[in-house]
Amino acid sequence: MEGTYYKEWSRALGREMEFKVYGAAGVPVLAFPCRGGRFYDWENNGMPEAAGWLIEHGRVQLFCADSIDYDGLLAAGLAPRRRAEMQEKYFHYITGELVPRIRELNAAGRAAAGAARSKAPGIWAAGADLGAYHAVNCRLRRPDLFWGAIGLSGMYDVSGWLGGPEDDLALRNDPFAVLSAGLLDSAALAALNGGQFILCAGQGRDAAEPAALASTQALDAALKAAGIPVSAEVWGSDVTHDWHWWARAFDVFTNRLFS
Repeated sequence: MEGTYYKEWSRALGREMEFKVYGAAGVPVLAFPCRGGRFYDWENNGMPEAAGWLIEHGRVQLFCADSIDYDGLLAAGLAPRRRAEMQEKYFHYITGELVPRIRELNAAGRAAAGAARSKAPGIWAAGADLGAYHAVNCRLRRPDLFWGAIGLSGMYDVSGWLGGPEDDLALRNDPFAVLSAGLLDSAALAALNGGQFILCAGQGRDAAEPAALASTQALDAALKAAGIPVSAEVWGSDVTHDWHWWARAFDVFTNRLFS
């Protein structure tokens, strides 16, 4: 599927960041790559095609972000505090720089389609593996910006990379710590109750999916314990930790949500 490529300077990160956009209008979905991945991974693995009908008919506009995982969460030899600092900078790039661009590009597409007076749709975040963590982290921290999050085979426990909750930046970026510490105020809880978390993992016995299933079930329990609505699905034993299944799941969930 054809997309539009962008390369723009990020003040938060002090570097150029790339992203690609598929479709001209519809509900904006911000897609994060897997651990250490790049913005083009979604295209290279058929994910835009999985929502192809919705994109082509103006129901969904897909924005594929780049990652800096190897400079932050996955940086070898970097102290946990420095990893947390880089993750926080990335979060501010996403929420303070990329989200405004998503809104701008989406509004231009809606205006061109004759929908200038319609209410702007809320942004969804989506990802698989570590990308699912980024999607959930964005929705959990900024429910005013992100209406929902789709997490596929997610790895949500980042405490081993960022350090413990005694570090303020690690605490902010650790979904389990945020939920268990009761840090969400009434306004945040109200906003989180107004949207959706959709989680999915399989029961395949390959190298990575059992850990993703355990992490998905743990996050499902933590969200429910905090009183936050979540829909979690466990797929069959043939579902493994790879793009083929994530494309099928993305097809199912986007059609369920946006058709």
